[in-house]
Order: sequence, then structure tokens, then C-alpha cells
Amino acid sequence: MIYQDRIYGKIKIEEPVILELIKSPVLQRLKGLHQLGHIAWYPQKVFHTRFEHSMGVFILLKKFNAGIEEQIAGLIHDVSHTVFCHAGDYIFSSGSQKNHTFQDNIYKKFVSKTKIPKILEKYGFDTNLILDDRNFPLKEKPLPDLCADRIDYFLRDTFYLKEFSKKEIEKILNDFEVINNGWVFKTLKIGKKFAKKFRRMNNLYWSGIRAALMFGTVAEATKYGLKKKYLKEKDIFSTDNAVLRKLNRFSKKDCQLNLLFKRMQKKISWKINKKDYDLHVFTKSRAIDPLIKINDEIKRLSEIDKNWTKILKNESKPKEYFIKFNE
Repeated sequence: MIYQDRIYGKIKIEEPVILELIKSPVLQRLKGLHQLGHIAWYPQKVFHTRFEHSMGVFILLKKFNAGIEEQIAGLIHDVSHTVFCHAGDYIFSSGSQKNHTFQDNIYKKFVSKTKIPKILEKYGFDTNLILDDRNFPLKEKPLPDLCADRIDYFLRDTFYLKEFSKKEIEKILNDFEVINNGWVFKTLKIGKKFAKKFRRMNNLYWSGIRAALMFGTVAEATKYGLKKKYLKEKDIFSTDNAVLRKLNRFSKKDCQLNLLFKRMQKKISWKINKKDYDLHVFTKSRAIDPLIKINDEIKRLSEIDKNWTKILKNESKPKEYFIKFNE
């Protein structure tokens, strides 16, 4: 199989286990999940999916010679995502607006109900080993470290949002090397550029007001739909468009849902108002402290640039928003 990735280019995939996993329904569903959430809040031109990102993590790990188990872990890491990105953390009481842990918390149980365990068993792989992130430090590490998951969504989002050109992304990829199971920049210039752009992406998109509005409005409409039984819980694990179609259909006969759906579709203006608000929303904030090689010594950016220590502390805190709609 020849796969054409819009970030990494063409890649030949021959491993039978990878090919079968890619074709599985649980991976194919990710083609219906927008990477950033509800598309109404983003320009249509930035449309890219959880499937693309999952393939990207797999390809990145493959390019940097991670073992096949780690490549598998990277490929399937997002299969438990709900519709609309991390909306599960806003829809379900067991979620966390501040930390976005819902998808990870249900991951093992979710996978156990799919065809993935049988596929892995067929090719002699241990499912429990594959599902344990502690075995795969290149694929997953907690913030503020970099990992394949974090690197790919950053590069992919910056490319589609025109924050980085393809040439700039190529320079970043060429500046990476893997040392002691860690992603290390060879130069301070590229490492610092990556960190600064990551901060910008966090504030503009991942934890900014756009994300707060998207998650908050999606959650309100979806929770109402569940309460009124217009939606079933399984719908939250279908595709973005499937849920949108149902909400749109039922909004035509339910005034309250119509209002919530209009908010969700970005058709009602809003303002920030801490004293009089309709939505109180938190967003997870991400900050990185990359490893950089300086004269054959590996240091964190915060060790090199003391100002980054303050930035790291501030940017790591969840953001809070109070939103009033002009209805």
C-alpha cells in the first residue's frame, strides 16, 4: 500500500498488521472526526481528520525507527475519541475540561470492544502491551515533553492553518533526532522556533476563546440532545456529520435545541462577560519544554532561556472563559 500523507509525503506500508488495522471500522471512523473539533469554528480549508493524524503519528514513529509495537500504538491511539475532538470532556460528567482526560480514561475499555484485539492476536502481538503508554516513550509522554502524538498534531495544525510552510516543517523534521527515547532538537534556533510557535497555536486555537466557544456550545447542544433522547450515547462515538444531521433535524421542532444549535453553528454573536454569562468554560492549556542539544549536552529550553521557565508556568494553567451570547 502506498499512502500519501500531506505532511510526510508518500510512504510504502507493507506490514500486514498495520494494513489490517487501517482497514478496520474503528480506524476508518476517524475519517469522520475533524482534528480540531466542530468545523464551523474553523476555516473549511483547514479540514483534516483524526485518521490523518493517527496515520501521521504512525509514519513519524516509522521514520524515526520506532519498533513495530510502538508504531501500532501510535496508529490506534485516538480510536476512543468522541465526535468533535475532546468534546467528551465537556459532555460527560467523568470528563475533565481542564485536562482532557476522557478519551484516555476510556481507551482500554473502548478498544476491548473493537476488532483491534483480535487483529493484534492474529499477528502475535500482546494487546495489553500495546495499550500501555509506559512502554512507548517516543509515542507518548506527559507535558511538557515532546512525543510523536504532540509533534504530529502540532505540525499538521500549523500546516493547515498556514502558520508553517511545508519547507519550514521539513527543516523541523530534519532537526530532530532520537536520543535515549526522547525527541531532541539538534539546534537551539529550530527548537526555540518550535516552542514559540507551539505557544502561539495553544493560545490561538487549542486553548483560546475559539476552542472554548466550540467545546462549550457543542457540549450544550449535545447534552440537550441526549437528555431529550434525540441522540443516543453511541452517537457520540459515531462521526461529526452524523451528530450534526440529527441535531439539525430535531432543532426544527424544538425551540431550545434550535437556540443551542445556532450557538453551536456560530450563528449568534457573543462577548466575554464575567458578571453575566451563559457559558462558563475551561480549556486545557498546553506548554512544552523541548530538549535541545548544545555542544553535545542535552538541555531543556528552560535551562537555556530562563524566561521560558516563567512562560512554561503560566501557559500550563487551564484557561477560563465566561461567555455571554447576544440573543
